[in-house]
Amino acid sequence: MQTNKLGHINPSIQTFDVDEIAEKSGNLYGSVAIASKRARQIAVQMKEELSHKLADFATTVDNLEEIFENKEQIEISKYYERLPKPTNIGLNQFMNDELDFRYKEIEEGENDK
Repeated sequence: MQTNKLGHINPSIQTFDVDEIAEKSGNLYGSVAIASKRARQIAVQMKEELSHKLADFATTVDNLEEIFENKEQIEISKYYERLPKPTNIGLNQFMNDELDFRYKEIEEGENDK
């Protein structure tokens, strides 16, 4: 995930017109499902990216007295806290037509059951 491209997304709560969301896929439920699936993907990517960056700072020390604060580690954590939430990113990507989606086609035999 390229987090440097997220600067244009507002990290705080945003409002959207429900009719515009529904219009993108044909119904509101479908639109929300698509955006939420993308948000889950983004959340997993962000978590993996953060874990990878913080793994460099991992210590095997169990003694609390020997644990010290690393300013670089704190800055990395603060950076990720300031990023927009995955739901905001996913919904913005959906509304800006940056996502490709398709519905599973229902086979004829399944309609009869």
